[in-house]
Amino acid sequence: MAIAQGYAATDASKPLEFFTFERREPREDDVVIDIKFSGVCHSDIHQARNEWGNSRFPMVPGHEIAGVVTAVGPKVTRFKVGDHVGVGCFVDSCVHCQTRDVDNEQYLPGLVQTYNDVEADGQTPTYGGYSDHIVVKEGYVLSIPDNLPLDKSAPLLCAGITLYSPLAHWKAGPGKKVAIVGMGGLGHMGVQIGAAMGADVTVLSQTLSKKDDGLKLGAKAYYATSDAETFKTLAGTFDLIVCTVGTDIDWNAYLNLLKVDGTMVIVGAPEHPVPVHAFSLIPGRRSLAGSMIGSIKETQEMLDFCGKHNITAEIELIDIKDINTAYERVIKSDVRYRFVIDMATLPKA
Repeated sequence: MAIAQGYAATDASKPLEFFTFERREPREDDVVIDIKFSGVCHSDIHQARNEWGNSRFPMVPGHEIAGVVTAVGPKVTRFKVGDHVGVGCFVDSCVHCQTRDVDNEQYLPGLVQTYNDVEADGQTPTYGGYSDHIVVKEGYVLSIPDNLPLDKSAPLLCAGITLYSPLAHWKAGPGKKVAIVGMGGLGHMGVQIGAAMGADVTVLSQTLSKKDDGLKLGAKAYYATSDAETFKTLAGTFDLIVCTVGTDIDWNAYLNLLKVDGTMVIVGAPEHPVPVHAFSLIPGRRSLAGSMIGSIKETQEMLDFCGKHNITAEIELIDIKDINTAYERVIKSDVRYRFVIDMATLPKA
C-alpha cells in the first residue's frame, strides 16, 4: 500500500483536517495520478456533513480531479506518464453486471463513487481528490485536452458534465430556446455549453447581479425571477429549462415557461419534495425530468467539446487550509463560480 496525504472529514460535526491514509498499490490496469487541482462541489459539503444520511468516516471528499499521470500498469494502453487527465464522480461501474453499459452506467446498480463509497470488493473505502494522488482503473480516467488549463478544467468533471448531459440528451442546439435556472457553479457552465451548442440561452436568476457575467459567457438574455413580470413575459417561451438550484421554487410557474412538448430538467437537488400541479403539464404535453452527471463515454465527449470551444470554469483558486472557509462561502453563494483547491498547498507529513 502507498501512503497518501490529504484533508478529511472525520466526523459530520467537525471541520476538515489533515489526514494520512493508504492508497492501493497499482494493478496492471491502473493509472496513478499526481493530483494538481481538486474542485469543490456543493455535494462535498452535503456528504462531509452527513446531510444526505449516508456518510462514511473518515472521508476524503473531491470528485473534480485534474492531474498528471505518474505511472501506468502494464495493460494500460490509453495513457502514458505525463498525460493531463481527470477523474470525475465515479471510479468503477456495473460491478454487478455481466457487461458494462458505457452509455447509462451512471444510472445502474454497481456504481462506485470516487469517495464516500467502497470498491467492488465491498470493503476497501474510496477516497477522493482532496489528496496528493489517486489510483484509478484505466477505464475511468479521462483525457483533458492539452489546450485547457488543469485548474479551470477540474470543475468540468462534475459541474461540466452535469450540464452537458441534459443539454445533449434533450438536443439543445440551433433553433432551440434554452433557459438555465441559477447562475452559480452549475449554471455558469450550462450557459457556456448551451451557447456553444448553438442554442439561444436565457438565464433565469433571482436577481440581475450576475447579468454581465451571464451575457459575457454566452447568454442572449437574462431575467430576474424575483420580478413577477418575468413569468408573464416568458410564458410559453422555452423548449428546454435546466434547473440548477437546490432551493425551493415555484415549480408550476417555471413549467408554464415551456412551449408545447417542452421539458424542464432538474439537476439541482432541492431539500423538499417537488410540488407540481397536473395542469402545469397536461395542457402543453410538458415534461418534468431529472438528470445525473454522465457516463465516462459522455464525460470524455464533454471534455473534447470543451477543448474544441475553449470552455472552462470560472474559478477561485484556494489554499487547502482555507477549505472550511470555502465551504461556508459556498453555502452563502459567495463564489464566482467554483472553488478549486491548489493541491501544491497540501502540507507534507
